[in-house]
Amino acid sequence: MKKDLLTIRDLSRDDIEDILKLAYLLKKRPYKYAKALSGKVIGLIFQKPSARTRVSFDVGMRQVCGSTIYIRPEDIKLGERESIKDIARTFSRYLDGLVLRTYQHQVVAEFAQYADIPVINGLSDILHPCQGLSDIFTIKEKKGTFRGIKLAYVGDGNNVLNSLLYASSKIGLDISVAAPQVYRPDKAVMEESMRFAQESGSKIALFEDPKDAVSGADIVYTDVWASMGKEGEHEAREKAFRPYQVNRELLASAKAGALVMHCLPAHRGDEITDEVIDGENSIVFDQAENRLHVQKAILIALLK
Repeated sequence: MKKDLLTIRDLSRDDIEDILKLAYLLKKRPYKYAKALSGKVIGLIFQKPSARTRVSFDVGMRQVCGSTIYIRPEDIKLGERESIKDIARTFSRYLDGLVLRTYQHQVVAEFAQYADIPVINGLSDILHPCQGLSDIFTIKEKKGTFRGIKLAYVGDGNNVLNSLLYASSKIGLDISVAAPQVYRPDKAVMEESMRFAQESGSKIALFEDPKDAVSGADIVYTDVWASMGKEGEHEAREKAFRPYQVNRELLASAKAGALVMHCLPAHRGDEITDEVIDGENSIVFDQAENRLHVQKAILIALLK
């Protein structure tokens, strides 16, 4: 039975730990997996712009002796020129797997419903599971454990935060969130994550004041104030989120030496200052590198 990665919600704690362990081995001993996906081909359909996701999947497949084909959205016009289910069924005859980056989560869900090959959510309007798994891998790499570690997320309740909530609550990582009232994370995601947190023993807290969320945090995480597709709301969002900027003053509320994370791309001077993202406690580019290792683990887990 084929497996997909549409959301971390569908993964068990054991599933997550297996991916993290494999990513660790891929990072430390890449030569052992140099032919792990020999002859395999995955398709990349990106309706949204992409830098890290596209390059890391492309390079990752090459490093395990597989290959990728980039399918331009204007060539297939998914759901317009041809139905999603017909494309899914057709591509299942050509490819071994597919990564889909889309504006609507329903598109990737429908594609997976009709495809006979593994489908990976490379980002949708609601979720970004590859980012979430990579982020908790980075936290484990830096801290050695999840137990007793506090992650504080400051900013927009977007797809990245939704996946972080699922990942943290499943794996036993405490997470506190600061967001304006109207930009809080998805209500259903919050409710489900609260339930998962009870099972794993982690804590989830929601604040309006960023200093309250960051207080005593081991790691401070932020993201852009206006995600792709929300650019038209920039002026209103800039006004609402200005007090949520991750700067030296806000970090003073966290633990001494607290690490700083950002999934990139960053709008320097908005959600984060130059001195913070370029500072000695920033692990932003380690975090970006780990997308490669974790996505290779995801590919091997699903395709092999």
